[in-house]
Amino acid sequence: MVLLDKLPSRILTVRGWGFVLTAVLALLFAQILGRRDLLYVGVLLLALPMASILVLRIVKPRFTVSRRFQPQSMEIGSTTTVTLSLTASVAGGASISMEEQLPPRFGQAPRFTYPSRNPTREGVSLYEYRLRSAYRGVYGIGPVTAEFTDPFGLGKSRHVLGGEDALVVTPAPVELLASPLSGSRGNDGLAATRRQANPSDDDVMTREYRHGDSMRRVHWAATARHSELMVRQEESVTTPQATLLMDQRHGSFSTGFMAFGADGNGLSTSPTFEWAVTAVMSISTHLLERNYALRFLDHHGAPALLHSPSAPFPSEEEHQGQGAVAGIAEGLAALELAPEGGRRSQAEERAGSTVIRAGEAARQAARRIRRSAADTPQGVHHAAAFGDDLLDKLVAMRHRGPLIAVLGVITTEEARSLASASDYGSAAYAIIVAERPAECQRQLDILRDAGWHATAASPAARLPAIWAGLEYAVGQARNGNATSSSTSGTSGTSGTSGTAPSHPSRTRTHRGNA
Repeated sequence: MVLLDKLPSRILTVRGWGFVLTAVLALLFAQILGRRDLLYVGVLLLALPMASILVLRIVKPRFTVSRRFQPQSMEIGSTTTVTLSLTASVAGGASISMEEQLPPRFGQAPRFTYPSRNPTREGVSLYEYRLRSAYRGVYGIGPVTAEFTDPFGLGKSRHVLGGEDALVVTPAPVELLASPLSGSRGNDGLAATRRQANPSDDDVMTREYRHGDSMRRVHWAATARHSELMVRQEESVTTPQATLLMDQRHGSFSTGFMAFGADGNGLSTSPTFEWAVTAVMSISTHLLERNYALRFLDHHGAPALLHSPSAPFPSEEEHQGQGAVAGIAEGLAALELAPEGGRRSQAEERAGSTVIRAGEAARQAARRIRRSAADTPQGVHHAAAFGDDLLDKLVAMRHRGPLIAVLGVITTEEARSLASASDYGSAAYAIIVAERPAECQRQLDILRDAGWHATAASPAARLPAIWAGLEYAVGQARNGNATSSSTSGTSGTSGTSGTAPSHPSRTRTHRGNA
């Protein structure tokens, strides 16, 4: 038995190899002893395993394999339940040993036997297992490999059943403090703006009368038209807006002692970039949940998720609504550092990573990006980071909300280029992510002198504390402005008060003379 266990088991089982060895011995003794009956036995014992191998190679198993993830995409650190369903085209047969193929990071692959103990009435065998990941990415789950044997248990054949399904692991947002970025906005993030001019009867906004409305707000012309009491709508609700910039350059996040792709997900990344991705995810969630319309751009002013193979809509730069958070999270799942040239080369796009290419949705996204790369003429000079292309985009959104930038290590020249962008937002905030934040002091000073609320953070820093520090700086600035305005108003009032009594005194004196 020890000898049989050492023989290759990919083609024949232990029983099959036993038949082969017995057949060889029978043929050998038939030759030595001249026994024809041993010759027949040897030929029969040798023919049975060979026939089993031939049948297993010719007859291909037919199975229908499908998977369902619940939830469809999961955040880092959470768990998803995978439901695997298998259906054979021909019912019956012996039990089959199967194994689900998983990326190494998920641990040991689940093994099971077909059919299951409790198949459905339609003959579908259902299996469940759970997956958990500590790193973002798009992972290929599957296919199923099965070992088939013949009815005599002599031959063995491994077949691949079904294909791969893509499991998207998104970055998990961190809860941030309630932001004063909205200024005087309400809890829902909406700003109420009162009409300053007197509208005409044609363009005034009206609504139905509600209990408690003042009768002075009744719009009689609209009441006559609608045959019900209508009042003037004196307030209009506007959607708050914000712009989020994300630096994605390889050189900005490759300083210090780092190992790219250390998490094993096939992405070009680093600890500082992973911190930046979490920060972007958290800030996006923070704003979108407060009904902000978010414009998401990269360091060139292009849509930030343009090069992400997992983005459902890579060319979209404006995000708003309940589904926007899920869309950004899915796009950030496979976002990686971009080369210094800006756009990835076609060779890199074709190669990619085996993990990202898993799943039909990811492959379609990769093909869209490759087509856009192929349409770009070779040798075109790429614009500098934080250059005119980005500033032109920001001009269109001037003073329409806060501007927030999550950056890697930038040079002093890049800091000067970005400094002027503070004029295009109602307020400007910058977070520089670096292994050694103290070395970014010059860049921070340049940004702060231009009006940015800027800070630096290391990958070990807690994002809520960094965000709270920015909020404290904003609060201090607003308190300073309020104090300045109050002082100015007080001095103006004193001047008026000092001047006003002189007029009555002169009047009284004039009357006395009269």
